[in-house]
Amino acid sequence: MSEVVQLMLALSLIIAIAKGMGYIATLLKQPAVLGELLAGVILGPTIFNLMAQEAIFHDHEAIEHLILELAELGVLLLMFAAGLEINLKHMMAVGKTAILAGIFGVVIPVVLMAIVMLQFDISNYEALFLGLVLAATSVSISAEVMMELGVLDSDEGTALLGAAVVDDILVVLLISIFIAINPGGVAETTESRSVAEVLIRLGIFIGVGFPIAWHVLPYIANLVSGMRVSEGDVTVAIVAALISGVAAEYIGGVAAITGAFMAGICLGRTRPDVHDDIEHGVHAISYALFVPIFFVSIGLQVNLRLLTLDLLPLALAMLAVAVFSKVFGAGLGSYLTGFDRHGAFRVGLGMISRGEVGLIVTSIGVSIGIITEEIFAAVIFVVLITTMMTPPLVRWSFQSKPAPPTKTDHLMLQSSAAD
Repeated sequence: MSEVVQLMLALSLIIAIAKGMGYIATLLKQPAVLGELLAGVILGPTIFNLMAQEAIFHDHEAIEHLILELAELGVLLLMFAAGLEINLKHMMAVGKTAILAGIFGVVIPVVLMAIVMLQFDISNYEALFLGLVLAATSVSISAEVMMELGVLDSDEGTALLGAAVVDDILVVLLISIFIAINPGGVAETTESRSVAEVLIRLGIFIGVGFPIAWHVLPYIANLVSGMRVSEGDVTVAIVAALISGVAAEYIGGVAAITGAFMAGICLGRTRPDVHDDIEHGVHAISYALFVPIFFVSIGLQVNLRLLTLDLLPLALAMLAVAVFSKVFGAGLGSYLTGFDRHGAFRVGLGMISRGEVGLIVTSIGVSIGIITEEIFAAVIFVVLITTMMTPPLVRWSFQSKPAPPTKTDHLMLQSSAAD
């Protein structure tokens, strides 16, 4: 078979199996991303090692390289979609609870994880990077459970969604700065830069690029949507994500995902009809093709057989810190801004799950040589376990003690009393 035919076969297997596993995961009340990640683990060296089957893929190295490149496009589109869902005005309206819970939910995991990881003969740089990796949360899982229970619009649900936005923005920026600075020259493909240079370039990119994109991108998307161009607004969105990624790398000196994330935030300001077109179009392209490839590519790169008895203590310590630091950090931020202990505990539990951003950052760490394959396996283990444990914990926290009335409920009660 030619290389193109081999690629077609590989992609058809990857997408079909990923979607099938995702569907099975939803039947088991788990997020689809868990099934897609497990599909990669099954197809990867942990079990079948699909790409190493010479009888099918005799150019397996070239095919695997192409799959990883397509996965990087999936990463960009995934981060663009995450930015598109963010409403900065709504986030500001959520108030100081979301901001403080988000900040504490990043700072405390980074500090605690770095301290604990240093006890396992890991370098300072690798320990710090692992702290940043496991500071990234994924509240889509918790949001689904809260929606099922009818409490997503409660004070806890609103604070959780706002804290997740702050969490994602902080982690993406901190990771981008870490990689750009490249402390100790640990990133093999990145030259080290001074902190001053990184901050200046980042300041120019955000201070100049973001205001321009904030006004220009929505204007262009709204304008093109009225032209006789097939899927014109979706095309604008994809081009904006790609160009912003390039600008982030070459102007800001930070990861391309930062630019795609920024483009998504800016295009979230388009007219409602244009916003819906972009969201549906990008979602269809991403989740039908690129995103499944990305999640499966994670499994293709990781070998959970490396998670030996010698490595298990590190993986379990990583898991324990990942759970405790999020519950404590996000919970503390909520408690200090007026939530009672039960409400703060719910917000903390909702932040436990690690997901897309953590996987994106981990894959970047492996590709540039910051973390080893063994540590990579341990991180995937933590992502899998936290993803599976979050839904039942969130469900239990709300069922054990009903959520307090929301501010909307209070207003309705006052209105009824007046009548």
